[in-house]
Amino acid sequence: MDLTWEQIVVDAADPHALGRWWAEALGWVVVDESKDEIEIRESPDSLPGLLFGRNPNAKSVKNRLHPDFRPVDQAAEVARLLDLGARRVEVGQSGDEPWVVLADPEGNEFCLLSSRR
Repeated sequence: MDLTWEQIVVDAADPHALGRWWAEALGWVVVDESKDEIEIRESPDSLPGLLFGRNPNAKSVKNRLHPDFRPVDQAAEVARLLDLGARRVEVGQSGDEPWVVLADPEGNEFCLLSSRR
């Protein structure tokens, strides 16, 4: 098969602000930027990337696709991301899951899993 995963596209009201938020959250770099889009990657030559494109429609329901991250120290990473502007969200979890559900500044959900110890 000759198929390469290039990027995930994220609709955003303010793609530059959201793209830069995710770049800071992940420690990634901006690799391309235009009037209505911004692309970030772990490094300029790495794939896949995240491409944030302008969409004026507000997010209204839970994401059907969301990223999961496994930090070394879940509590510290939750605190860091909350300080950056993430917020805790309820998506139907029971309360005793080993992950924490957060949302970025535009409301896109993502999970921080417990560490693998």
